[in-house]
Amino acid sequence: MPFRPTLRQLEYIIAIADCGHFGMAAKRCHVSQPTLSVQVALVERGLGVQLFERTPTRVLMTPTGQTFVHHARLAIASMEDLLDAVADDAGSLGGLIKLGTPPSFGPYFLPTFLPPIHREFPALKIYIVEDRPAAIETAVNEGVLDCGLGPESTEAGLSFVRIGTERLFLGVPADHKLASGRSVNAKALRGERLLALGSGNRLLENVRHLAQASGATVVDDYEGTSLDAIRQMVSIGMGLSVFPELYARSEFRNADDVVLLEIDGWIETRSFGLYFREATGRRRHFETLAGEARRAATALRVDGGC
Repeated sequence: MPFRPTLRQLEYIIAIADCGHFGMAAKRCHVSQPTLSVQVALVERGLGVQLFERTPTRVLMTPTGQTFVHHARLAIASMEDLLDAVADDAGSLGGLIKLGTPPSFGPYFLPTFLPPIHREFPALKIYIVEDRPAAIETAVNEGVLDCGLGPESTEAGLSFVRIGTERLFLGVPADHKLASGRSVNAKALRGERLLALGSGNRLLENVRHLAQASGATVVDDYEGTSLDAIRQMVSIGMGLSVFPELYARSEFRNADDVVLLEIDGWIETRSFGLYFREATGRRRHFETLAGEARRAATALRVDGGC
C-alpha cells in the first residue's frame, strides 16, 4: 500500500506553509516543535520528496511543497465538507460561516443583507473577510473561506448562485467636457484614459471591455487598490473610470467633484451572487444564505429580475 499522510500530518504541513516557521507552526497546532518536525520528516521520507527548505532564519517551500500544500488544503476542506454533511445544525446554518467579499461590493450590500440573517439565525456567527475576488475564489476553493459574495465567479470547482445585477456608470471630473450631460455615447470616449482597479478585480475586466468598445485606453502604469482612490484620481483629472451602482449610490451622494454618467451604446452590467465549493456538504446552508441575499438585492432594487 502506498504511503498516505494522515490528516493531522497535513495540518502540520499547512501550518508550516502559513507560518513560514516550525516553532510558530507547532504553537498553532498545539504540539511541541520536535513532534511537528518528526511528523513532517516522516511525510517527506514516506513520499520520497522534499517539501521544505530549512534555513537558519526561515522555512521555504519547494515547488513540490507548494503543489502538495495546495492539494492538502483541498483534502482538509473535503473532510470538513464530509463532516458538515452529516451534522444536524440546520437551526443555525452550521453555527459559523466565513464569508469573503470584495471591498468594492461588500460594504454597500452587507448592511442590508446581514441584519435579517441575524434576526432569523441569532446563533449564527459570520466572519467577514475583504479581499480581491480572485483571492476570495482561491480561498473558497481551498476551504480557507466557506463562501464568497460578490461579482460573478466562473472559477472551476465553485457553484455560483446569481443574486442580482448592478448597473455601471462612468465617472468624469466635474470640469470635463463630457460632464454637462446625463449620459455619454461610448464612441465619445475614444482617446480618453480609463483608470482601473488592479488585477484580480472583476471591475478591471469591465473597464477593459469599455475600452475595447469605445476606443479609450486603459492606464497601464497605475492599478488602483480601492474605488475611493480611483474616485479621487478622477476628481483631479487623471482619467475617467467605471463605478458600480451600489458604490455610486453610497459614495457619490454628496460629491460635486466627479459626475456620474450613463453610457449609451454599452449595455454591460455586473452580475453578483453567492458562491461555494461544488462538493460542499453545506449546500443547503449556502442556498439559504443566497435566498437572504436575493431578498436584500430586491430591497436595494438591484435584483436584476431574479
